[in-house]
Amino acid sequence: MSITSYAEFIGIKKISDAVGTTLRKMREYAQPGMSTKELDEYGRSVLEEWGARSAPKLTYNFPGWTCISVNHEICHGIPSASTILKEGDLVNIDVSAELDGFWADNGGSFVLGADVHNHKPLIDASKRILTKALDNIKGGVKIAEIGRLIETEARKSGYRVIRNLAGHGVGRSLHEEPKEILCCYDRSVTGRFKKNSVVAIETFISTKATYAQDKGDGWTLVGKGGGFVAQHEHTIVVTDGKPIILTEANLL
Repeated sequence: MSITSYAEFIGIKKISDAVGTTLRKMREYAQPGMSTKELDEYGRSVLEEWGARSAPKLTYNFPGWTCISVNHEICHGIPSASTILKEGDLVNIDVSAELDGFWADNGGSFVLGADVHNHKPLIDASKRILTKALDNIKGGVKIAEIGRLIETEARKSGYRVIRNLAGHGVGRSLHEEPKEILCCYDRSVTGRFKKNSVVAIETFISTKATYAQDKGDGWTLVGKGGGFVAQHEHTIVVTDGKPIILTEANLL
């Protein structure tokens, strides 16, 4: 969407606060021995406190309120009573929701408890690269150049990117134009970021795989060839300078 009034900004900011707060609280609530279904139900309760509705349920009839992916899973993981979180797990939570006709999207990876498997360098790289990408987005910037930046920074850090997952426009629905804001350079992408537009920018930083594939349940994606992936995502408003990070409630 493109913001055309202060009322629209307030609307998109409120749902962004809701998803950002939900993700932060879910990360704080998670603990070893807990099932991902229990964590998802907690996320549902936080969203309901805001009056927000789960975007994956509304849009795709997803079998969960949020997406929770563990270890080799990249994204779209289905919350399950049989998936029990353990110390040192690489956990990714993606929270997207709707409130009063506005939609926002926010995601992040973290280590549960002690970093016994040394996932933190990967997570830190994903956060750092997202921050750098956001710092370079403004009206008129080529979308493909942000993909180039993300891929270049990943290589500098000793990692790869997932080439078939991307950020996207958001605001009045979960996925809007631009449909794909890739983590890699693609010369066929000719669009530019537009001032006042709302977009969700994501980094999918990988230790090995460069493509995601279906795990076999119709939802969960894993890396083709294995490895681990850390994802981070913020919903932003594009401006003439630094973007406005709408999901700042999850910056901590």
